[in-house]
Amino acid sequence: MAERETIALNRRARHDYDIIETYEAGLVLTGTEIKSVRARRVDFKDAYAAVEGEEVWLHSLHISPYEPGSRENVFSRRTRKLLLHRREINRLMGRTVEKGLTIIPLKLYLERGYAKVELGLARGRREYDKRVAIAARETRLEKDRAFAERQRRGT
Repeated sequence: MAERETIALNRRARHDYDIIETYEAGLVLTGTEIKSVRARRVDFKDAYAAVEGEEVWLHSLHISPYEPGSRENVFSRRTRKLLLHRREINRLMGRTVEKGLTIIPLKLYLERGYAKVELGLARGRREYDKRVAIAARETRLEKDRAFAERQRRGT
């Protein structure tokens, strides 16, 4: 398997949404954008993907302008095309029609020199769901810490 270099993670996504399915998509970028991506100048705030016509587009992903790029730079929050297989696009098109489902970027990484985005088909969590998830995570961490402590003591 090709080596993946993770550029950015959308940490809020797993807190604010329940991820139902994940997809890997190629990202169409200009020359100066890929240089900014390699420099890790990416922000997921408010980013989402949408099926428009028979194509999938990534909206509001912020890629900072490449400093030496000057006139070659493009708008930092422009809409970027995502590359998916036809059957994946058709599946996403059908699933996003369902109430409450959206497509959000989870991770941006480089694979064999190409920028890729991990997309998640997600349903938004309500505030009480978030609190339940936080409580479950804290309980799991406490249990793991106690287990590690017992292992360290040898009992």
